[in-house]
Amino acid sequence: MSLLEENQSTDLEKMVGLSRRGFIGAGALCGAAMFLGGSLLSRSALATGVSAGNSRLLGFESIPAATTDVITLPKGYKSSVLISWGQPLQKNGPAFDPSGNGTAAAQEVQFGDNNDGMSLFAFPDDRNRALMAINNEYTNYRYLYPHGGMPQSAEDVRKALACEGVSVIEVQRKNGQWQFVQGSRYNRRIHGNSPLRISGPAAGHELMKTAADKHGKKVLGTFQNCANGKTPWGTYLTCEENFTDCFGSSNAQQQFDPAQKRYGVSAASREINWHPYDPRFDMAKNPNELNRHGWVVEIDPFDPQSTPVKRTALGRFKHENAALAETDDGRAVVYMGDDERGEFIYKFVSRDRINHRNAKANRDILDHGTLYVAKFDAGDSNPDHPKGQGQWIELTHGKNGIDASSGFADQAEVLIHARLAASVVGATRMDRPEWIVVSPKDGQVYCTLTNNAKRGEDGQPVGGPNPREKNVYGQILRWRTDRDDHAAKTFAWDLFVVAGNPGVHAGTPKGGSKNITPQNMFNSPDGLGFDKAGRLWILTDGDSSNAGDFAGMGNNQMLCADPKTGEIRRFMVGPIGCEVTGISFSPDQKTLFVGIQHPGENGGSTFPEHLPNGKPRSSVMAITREDGGIVGA
Repeated sequence: MSLLEENQSTDLEKMVGLSRRGFIGAGALCGAAMFLGGSLLSRSALATGVSAGNSRLLGFESIPAATTDVITLPKGYKSSVLISWGQPLQKNGPAFDPSGNGTAAAQEVQFGDNNDGMSLFAFPDDRNRALMAINNEYTNYRYLYPHGGMPQSAEDVRKALACEGVSVIEVQRKNGQWQFVQGSRYNRRIHGNSPLRISGPAAGHELMKTAADKHGKKVLGTFQNCANGKTPWGTYLTCEENFTDCFGSSNAQQQFDPAQKRYGVSAASREINWHPYDPRFDMAKNPNELNRHGWVVEIDPFDPQSTPVKRTALGRFKHENAALAETDDGRAVVYMGDDERGEFIYKFVSRDRINHRNAKANRDILDHGTLYVAKFDAGDSNPDHPKGQGQWIELTHGKNGIDASSGFADQAEVLIHARLAASVVGATRMDRPEWIVVSPKDGQVYCTLTNNAKRGEDGQPVGGPNPREKNVYGQILRWRTDRDDHAAKTFAWDLFVVAGNPGVHAGTPKGGSKNITPQNMFNSPDGLGFDKAGRLWILTDGDSSNAGDFAGMGNNQMLCADPKTGEIRRFMVGPIGCEVTGISFSPDQKTLFVGIQHPGENGGSTFPEHLPNGKPRSSVMAITREDGGIVGA
């Protein structure tokens, strides 16, 4: 046993003592991810201690699955629309045009399309006012354009770019109800053609320079903005995810280098088709433009004149969200997932400490620090207390085999090609890491692994936190850092829940863990959020066919879990064809804001207005209790 292994073993023994009280005890999915001789443990070993209907934390009754075109909630709850795609941010702004004939200029001053992650920022001196920063991930061409197809002009591309990015809005509470404030000076769109700044180690690097930006420090646009993060110093982090889909090549025979291939660029683009009409997205003309996207962007919502900043020290990949934590000695930590099959989980630890007394002193704290990637073991097959270990491996030039001999000339290249660097150090390929959240109660970290139909092939072995081949349901991974310090290099992990369908696959791994029942089953967990009381909210973006492997699951939904007991209850079901994504709470926890993205993606919905022949519109919903109480309690 090496000294490192001995230290890890000792640390783990300490953690097991903690885990028997709150980590790997009741409610944890104990055995689902553990292997002995390559075989999944029997379902009888899963999630021991779960007691359905016994949670004191969950104060509502679980609702059944649904397939209707409305929001379905437990008895005693109601919903209202806060804002929808195309709503003008200013009082004199152009109204939403359901015909699709609205201009790009109009969309640039309207609420963006397909809202995703969001954060609420309360005014410190007025509990009835707040700002919300809300991601707008992409757009649906069938609804955006009157022709309903791919872009056919430069104006079409500009309009699509105007749909994406971030919307910053003010909201106010009147008569107990939060409402959008049209005309607020804080209302703002940051879209695919907005000017941004590039900072950190990759700023100014040769790989970041283009003919339009010879210094490699300025860039137009943020787009494909998936989820988010909120910093302790009051700024918003928006994450660029499927950015490579936006690029193509006018040279159908263009050969791409290994890094470009690894990030998924193709000559034909992927259902976006901007490159024929905007040369910025043509790899044959501007190959380095690709490197300028796929970053975490920091925005100051309280300064409408500020320029958003791409923070390159956090690495470049298909970012899902950015979960903030703090080390014992006061430094910032950002946990991040790379949402693609077989990609990795990362964390960034800042060099400097957070200054909680002076927010502006943290302006560039995310430009200096260390990026790590996670490596998980196969787990312990002990049926009584199964558990696993993991470690964070540093992605720094000159360490762990990352140097010129492995293809990296400097630290900037390590960050620009973070996926390749993570492969060099042997990080664990995951089942599509999506949202990551940190418990406000005990600091445990949760990550949705949404699905992976290629698990078991393509160099992705079955085992550890990825326990099933051809995984169509997904799971939620949990880990606890050594000494409960987010600066630690080692951690213990388990699976909080393995999603599945016990109605179709009873008694098999596809049936899910013990805390999955026919009354709460779901697939493809995506969004996650904690409220102040420690309830874990789970949002789904999966197959809503309600047939085959997914029979009985209905539309996409939001569930709520008790992390201590492991119990999960269905809280909300969304309308037809939607993804339920993006979650935030009012400061008093009496309003839950949640996003309904792409309702009627493939037709069949007129949500939320339900007008005859109406056009569905992505929207942010406000969920409240009819008695004015705390949501979920």
